Amino acid sequence: MNNLGLYLASVLIWGSTWLAITFQLGRVPPEVSVAYRFALASAILFGWCLLRRLRLRYSWRDHGWMALQGALLFGVNYVLVYLAEGEISSGLVALIFSLLVFMNIAATRVFFGTPLRPATLIAAVLGITGVVLVLLPELGHDASRGDAVLGAVFAIASTISASLGNIVSARNQRHGLPVIQVNTYGMLYGAAFVGLYALLAGRPFVFEATFAYVASLGYLALFGSVLAFGAYLTLVGRIGADRAGYTGATIPIVAVLLSTLFEGLQWHLVTFAGIALCLAGNVLVLRKKAAAAPTPQPAAELQERAA
Repeated sequence: MNNLGLYLASVLIWGSTWLAITFQLGRVPPEVSVAYRFALASAILFGWCLLRRLRLRYSWRDHGWMALQGALLFGVNYVLVYLAEGEISSGLVALIFSLLVFMNIAATRVFFGTPLRPATLIAAVLGITGVVLVLLPELGHDASRGDAVLGAVFAIASTISASLGNIVSARNQRHGLPVIQVNTYGMLYGAAFVGLYALLAGRPFVFEATFAYVASLGYLALFGSVLAFGAYLTLVGRIGADRAGYTGATIPIVAVLLSTLFEGLQWHLVTFAGIALCLAGNVLVLRKKAAAAPTPQPAAELQERAA
């Protein structure tokens, strides 16, 4: 693929995964669906590592950090995303999740001492204001599936978990742990963590043998959790993480448009204004990050774009 193809593959796949998650909501508990998804994705990645003869032996200490990354990034994060989409439309969850870029900046400030710039704070205000405006019609239950406030809380909590997972990923990369193998083990540990929680919580390990459930599970595991990462990582290697990061400003557009077409998300005047402000905040902070410090982002920051 050329760079445009890689960019479009990343945006279209990750932008559509938010809608694909809605087909996972039903008879199978969200925790069990998450465990299925990442167990399958991990198995695919293990096959890839064996095919490419990538290193798979690491110390117990390394495994501990990979397990922490997996629990936060592929476990708690995704369970909360699935719960959020049980309450509000997938497009709105994706829009709230786009605030991850601001949470990552705040987290790197706390854990790594990265300085905050005025433009970053302005961008954060724009992004948060935009999300609030988009949620206002939802509070009247015009387009939500259930409790809009609860859905927003789940989405925000998932974003916090993903941000902490990104910090752990940054730590792992600074200690020389490669992205592919960390994701391989991280997805396995995330699936095991969520599966254990589901078992202790008494969630039934059932399987919905319908075309919609099986197809969406395969799509989320193979395309959303494996192939999109491959396309994005290749793009990062070619043009740099700062420029590739603009996928984060495009993916919510795809998610909201698909939610409008397939979930009946209603647009109001505040919806247009809110989406514009949120995307403007994302673009502003990404432009400032690229201009001020064109250094690689944490590789697991890819996950801010994936669902």
